[in-house]
Amino acid sequence: MSEDKSCCRVCSRGLYSCHWRKSAKKEKRKYGCCWFSFVTLVSLLSLCWMYICLVAFNDREDINWKVFTKLKHWVNWFMVLIVIYAVITTYCVLLLLFALLQVALGERLDLHWLHKVSLFIGVTIIALGIMGISIKWRQEWPVVPLSLQITAPYLQFGAVGALTLLSSFVFRSFHRAKKGLQILIAVVFVTVSAAIFLCPLYLHRTCPCLIESELPDKPKLFGHRGAPMLAPENTMMSFNRSIACGVSAFETDVQLSKDRIPFLMHDHNTDFLLRTTNVKEVFPDTLFNSSTDLTWEELQTLNAGEWFVKTNPFHSVSQLSEEEKATVRNQKIPSLHQLLNLAQQHNISVIFDIYSPNQKDDTKDIVNTIRQSGIDPSLILWLPPAERQDVKWKAPGFTHFYNNITEMVNDGGNHLNVKYSLLGTEKIRELRRKNVSVNLWVVNERWLFSLLWCAGASSVTTNSCQLLRDMDQPDFSMRLKVYQMVWILVDIASLLMMIGLYIFQRNHLNKRSRAAQKQYFTLERERTVSLLTNHVA
Repeated sequence: MSEDKSCCRVCSRGLYSCHWRKSAKKEKRKYGCCWFSFVTLVSLLSLCWMYICLVAFNDREDINWKVFTKLKHWVNWFMVLIVIYAVITTYCVLLLLFALLQVALGERLDLHWLHKVSLFIGVTIIALGIMGISIKWRQEWPVVPLSLQITAPYLQFGAVGALTLLSSFVFRSFHRAKKGLQILIAVVFVTVSAAIFLCPLYLHRTCPCLIESELPDKPKLFGHRGAPMLAPENTMMSFNRSIACGVSAFETDVQLSKDRIPFLMHDHNTDFLLRTTNVKEVFPDTLFNSSTDLTWEELQTLNAGEWFVKTNPFHSVSQLSEEEKATVRNQKIPSLHQLLNLAQQHNISVIFDIYSPNQKDDTKDIVNTIRQSGIDPSLILWLPPAERQDVKWKAPGFTHFYNNITEMVNDGGNHLNVKYSLLGTEKIRELRRKNVSVNLWVVNERWLFSLLWCAGASSVTTNSCQLLRDMDQPDFSMRLKVYQMVWILVDIASLLMMIGLYIFQRNHLNKRSRAAQKQYFTLERERTVSLLTNHVA
């Protein structure tokens, strides 16, 4: 089999350009380089976007909730987007690999029109995703630099590896370029290489999981509406399942019924019962917009668990036994009094939000319910900012949590409860040095929990208590001295390999040049001899 018909060449040529036979045409070679650059840029863009999507996976319920409020139908829309972008990223990266293989084999870079169309469609879909986050979910952008505080050291290792592999193509272009272009290639390559090799000098100051001394204590777990991955949120089954996770506090949401009974429900305002109950089946002709539209007796006629089995929001229903599924299907909306009794039995704290347009009267009824339950006041972590001073006077034993630093400082408090993306790791460390308790919500992924653990967070509110409970140490953590040693060794190994590749390619090019010169002189000598022979004849 000839070299042009080898299996590797035919497959690479066919998959990239759909030309299974080598063409003798040469008129499109310059456009091939342009399309190669486009493939490279789209691949890098898709990889970066896929990274952002995976980082945002911690907050996937925000996206699902926003779509639910529009369509009134609960589906894991974020997972659908993840699958779409994963397909686009895989396609772009494979196309780039085939392009690099074409270069390595000396084949032409004639990208097929079908690939060109597909790349433009992929870029459009990614651009729509970026616009969607920028317009509708802007608060998610700070999560990206936050994630780099734990992934950057390992991304640097990957970047060094990629740089080493790509250096062969850079050196080949350098040797074939004219002198002016050689200077440009050299400057760009050296600058990029220096930035990649030396960035750990900055990283070790900004990555808390590169540990210099002792690791902080593991953050405590607050069960977000119980254990919503294991049972329907804000049900007694969910809170019971969270006890097995070792949570130190129940996090929930409190509303009041028409007859002034505090009950647990997160959704509020329009269609507040639609997502987590069968209200449409029980009251098919009635639209409820407020918790005070129903009495406690009417609320108890609703099923608060069947939706969990039907929609399977966390893909965890398959892990339940038939008996557990039956228990799920029989869940009712619990009252605050029921939760307080459970918390008192297990010595677990309770922290909650109040969703109500009438904060003053609702706060009064909720405080009375808490006092009547007989629970230890220190187990109540009071979060609602409205009527806080009145609550302090009526129930002095409550522990007060604040949702912003300014209010906490002005009120002389030392317990903070905020979204994890609103505090940098340095700020967390500063607050902990001032003996401020810091709880961060909602933390579901191991990488994020690891980062906040390294930063010294006191506790986190989580949907996945069963996942975080089993962590004995942070993921991606490493002793600073060990990291510095690995970093130096990786950089030296990469540098030596690139020097070797440069020398090899230069010698190979010189050898080919000498062979070409020798062939040229041989042909000239044969031509001269032929001319002399003809002249003598």
